Amino acid sequence: MATTAPTGSPPSQPSLTHPSPPLKLTTVKALSESPGLSSIPSIYTFPKQPYHEPVSDTKEPIPTIDFSLLTSSHPDERSETIRELGKACRDWGFFMVINHGVPERMMKAIIEACREFFELPEEEKRGISGKHVLDPIRFGTSFNESVDEILCWRDYVKIFQHPEFHSPDKPPSFREIALEYSKRVRLVAREIIRGISDSLGLEKDYIDETLNLENGLQLIAANLYPPCPQPELAMGLPPHSDHGLLTLLIQNQIGGLQVQHKGKWVNIDPIPNSFLANIGDHIEILSNGKYKSVLHRAVVNNRDVRISIAMPHGPALDAIVGPASKLVENVGNPPAYGAMKYKEYLELQQCTMLNGKSSLERIRNGV
Repeated sequence: MATTAPTGSPPSQPSLTHPSPPLKLTTVKALSESPGLSSIPSIYTFPKQPYHEPVSDTKEPIPTIDFSLLTSSHPDERSETIRELGKACRDWGFFMVINHGVPERMMKAIIEACREFFELPEEEKRGISGKHVLDPIRFGTSFNESVDEILCWRDYVKIFQHPEFHSPDKPPSFREIALEYSKRVRLVAREIIRGISDSLGLEKDYIDETLNLENGLQLIAANLYPPCPQPELAMGLPPHSDHGLLTLLIQNQIGGLQVQHKGKWVNIDPIPNSFLANIGDHIEILSNGKYKSVLHRAVVNNRDVRISIAMPHGPALDAIVGPASKLVENVGNPPAYGAMKYKEYLELQQCTMLNGKSSLERIRNGV
């Protein structure tokens, strides 16, 4: 027999004593296409910081490295380019790469293939979402939607390309385009890493061989930043550095990348048909801090869809990365970072909120 609460007593309401279940997260693309959207949900609102104001009129241009000179058979041309590469790594941590040999049509084709992927129905994209950083294909929103306190105005797909190649089944053209593109870009990345090794005073192939780049990790990280009705409140990605050794990035013709340089945020507008390169945390570790990975972020706008495709290149997953012995031999330059397996570093970075260089700080001085 059913009973009723006594008069004057509130009925039993579990919802008042237990938190409501979390709302199912939608993609930013679906949210941005909501009819009449004029403001963003509070979960996407980032607190403003004094250093967040960008400075786009820097008088110091971002360095440019001519890849054809880096691979030149003339020793003088190559050695001068190595010197320029070392200076770019030391002063900026970012640089443009021109004359790299990857056809422009191929760069446009991979951007279009990624755009077609993001245009797939939501249920098809969600159907391939991996849960772990080492899952070969992951689709999602924000950075790590399970732990982020504030969500990024960004959808992404991350796909392992090497040492094993993976591809979503749709769009149909994706596999062929990604396979060829990733092969060409990996050749460029390994040659630049050889140049970085040279510039540090190490053997040309030291990084390649010590960290087993023949089996090194390469992935496509494609990002979609839809128009945002309140771009001044949102962030595509907050300030962060990249894991791995070297990231090579291309984008459609919509700007949004900002780099921290000499304490100020600088807007970066890549040269057409170029790669924007940046060194990652594991170059900082290996160089014992001589070259530092640099904070960068993605801002959004209220008009245009921005697509960027970053290709991080890292050591083999089982490689243990620490400062190069040759760079810490003298007594005045002790190791500033503890050694850690690359796979473990990835898991460390990806299981927490994106927060500057917090993962790197955790292994500084071996702590």
